[in-house]
Amino acid sequence: MKKFWNWVRDETTEERTLYLNGVISDETWWGDEITPKMFKDDLLSGAGNVTVWINSPGGDVFAAAQIYNMLMDYTGKITVKIDGLAASAASVIAMAGGDVYMSPVSMLMIHNPSTIAIGDSEEMLRAKALLDEVKESIINAYELKSGLTRAKLSHLMDAETWMNANKAVELGFADKIMFAEGEKTAADSLIFSRVAVTNSLISKLPKQQKPKTGTPIESLDKRLSLISH
Repeated sequence: MKKFWNWVRDETTEERTLYLNGVISDETWWGDEITPKMFKDDLLSGAGNVTVWINSPGGDVFAAAQIYNMLMDYTGKITVKIDGLAASAASVIAMAGGDVYMSPVSMLMIHNPSTIAIGDSEEMLRAKALLDEVKESIINAYELKSGLTRAKLSHLMDAETWMNANKAVELGFADKIMFAEGEKTAADSLIFSRVAVTNSLISKLPKQQKPKTGTPIESLDKRLSLISH
């Protein structure tokens, strides 16, 4: 079975490197997902410090939570390096790094959890309650790493926030930018909010003009006719 992750061992230092490239899933359907059981088997097959390279669009939040817990519980040091994308559930896994590094061309994205529900209004309410609790659990990981308030993190998730490396470091989601020399200023940072962009575009749409008030043209014509006669 082809897996979109692999381990590389450094025999001289006893350290291992893990590359995560793919969708995080609770079960394997096509043989190209990162699943918790397979991940655990690989993680515990060796010892020593581990460097985790992440390039993943996310996936199953509960599977990501399991992988996050395995990394947090691992006896060696975990260093996370984001070289492409750590989005959605993958961003939760990234928070398990004692040190989180981002490539200067990488992105990190956080947003609210989502699901598909079928049923009556009570079923919809139960689905909403579940999503609310899942969001709180995700915030726990973000809060532990970034130190941001839960309210701030909730707003960032509501807006589906995309961060480049500088902004992720500024907000505490990452610790350092790879290949960079010296400190970056806030002016170099970028944060992208889908909600903010949508609102900005809406504000630029031409507003419907209200009808002008005044004397109707027919009345003016009559007055001009009376004056000319």
